[in-house]
Amino acid sequence: MDSNKIVDRSNIKKIISGLQNEGKKIVFTNGCFDILHAGHIRYLNEAKKMGDILVLGLNADRSVSSIKPGRPVVPEAQRAEVLSALSMIDYIVLFDEDTPYELIKEVGPDVLVKGADWEKEDIVGNDLVKEVRTIQFVEGVSTSEIIKRIQDLK
Repeated sequence: MDSNKIVDRSNIKKIISGLQNEGKKIVFTNGCFDILHAGHIRYLNEAKKMGDILVLGLNADRSVSSIKPGRPVVPEAQRAEVLSALSMIDYIVLFDEDTPYELIKEVGPDVLVKGADWEKEDIVGNDLVKEVRTIQFVEGVSTSEIIKRIQDLK
């Protein structure tokens, strides 16, 4: 675990501002990352290739439960710890709101990345960034699918 990657929301703007002053291209993505799987890894690797610094907005437990009933399976502190071990992620910031809009505004990334199941104009925060990019999902690999398979074992 790299606890230096898990940044308090009050510090992220200062950190990112300094990196942008150094000419670094900042990429932002967000999600629940409830049960980490190969689709997540491929997605995060692709997102990292779009810039120099990858900032991950991680839905806090309250945020996850408001958009995915019965979740999260894994508590936010554990999800952040697991994600902090991944080399492609530079910073992780938890957010409690239903959407990351305010966090995106605070971070001020150059590139906003989401899964290709989103239309670019519907991606929260698209009005705050220079560039919006989407990444194809790995077919048949999702946390919901994993949970369903586990439930089917019962």
